[in-house]
Amino acid sequence: MDRRGSDKYRSHPLHAANDAQKTLEPPSSAPLLSWYDRHHRDLPWRVSPSMAARGVRPDPYHIWLSEVMLQQTTVPAVKSYFAKFLERWPTVKALAEAPTDDVMAAWAGLGYYARARNLKKCAEAVARDHGGQFPDTEEVLKALPGIGDYTAAAVAAIAFDRPAAVMDGNVERVISRLYAISTPLPAAKPMMKAKVALLTPSERPGDFAQAMMDLGATICTPKRPACSLCPFRDNCVALRLHDPEHFPVKAAKKDRPVRHGAAFIAVNEAGEMLLRRRIDSGLLGGMTEVPTTGWTARIDGDATAGAAPFAADWQTCGIVVHVFTHFELRLAIFRAAIVGRPCADDGWWEPVTNLEAQALPTVMKKAIAQAIPRAFNQ
Repeated sequence: MDRRGSDKYRSHPLHAANDAQKTLEPPSSAPLLSWYDRHHRDLPWRVSPSMAARGVRPDPYHIWLSEVMLQQTTVPAVKSYFAKFLERWPTVKALAEAPTDDVMAAWAGLGYYARARNLKKCAEAVARDHGGQFPDTEEVLKALPGIGDYTAAAVAAIAFDRPAAVMDGNVERVISRLYAISTPLPAAKPMMKAKVALLTPSERPGDFAQAMMDLGATICTPKRPACSLCPFRDNCVALRLHDPEHFPVKAAKKDRPVRHGAAFIAVNEAGEMLLRRRIDSGLLGGMTEVPTTGWTARIDGDATAGAAPFAADWQTCGIVVHVFTHFELRLAIFRAAIVGRPCADDGWWEPVTNLEAQALPTVMKKAIAQAIPRAFNQ
């Protein structure tokens, strides 16, 4: 491969990108839509191009639910949760009427639990204020709880065929390479969104949005993109510069801080475990947990058996590490076999055999499994 273009790019990135841009035809949505018609992913919430041609329209509830679930979560992980939610709550009205605790329990394991709280609030708002029908414009959608710019654009475009600029991580990667955008993320996002808006067609904008996502997920991948198969290969500045993997440019990551705490797994002679509910606000708000200390940046302090919820023969069971978006948590795990039901004023005693039905986030499941390895295989 001729590396002269790449060398020039590394020495003078802006000049090289501008020169390459001038020698290429401006991109068009037509090749991408043609590629999508043949190679689209079959997803449970999606209406295929052939079905759309027969007049089948996407269900806005399905699109909204899937888009909320897909934030910070992979498609394979979402599929089973999406099916489970639709089975239990087939309409937005049914979800609005569901007990919050049931929704939180069904969400357990997907992470980013503020999404589940906002999911319930949004369903209630749609049922209460919009007659159970999702509004069809970005502006009104963004007024609903938990719906930001991305979700509003995605629902407007995919469910209602509005020409909205939809930009997730896959689209960012495609657009940054197509135009060789050298500004690091996240500062480049407004520029990228402006490019997406210019490229989005007035006809089939929903299919275009999904095609961009599919292209990033299957062809324009982070490593070793299949450029020879890409419908934009004749228009891609990054490919002309021989360096697609350089894009998108990301700002240097800051070190993730570490917090420490302790978790206490108490099981009585009846096979019941002490659980409690976290407050609604903040991280993991409204979810179920075992008793824990606060999570602190100090290595000493709360992460000791002396901070246990009640006196017992607490045995150490090691450390569990769990990585959140903004920090790493290291929980010291303690276990005690007790008699009776002490200290249940701020919690309840749940049969260990029923833990799977509880709204336990992944970090709490890790803590319990560290103390009782077979807790979730009963």
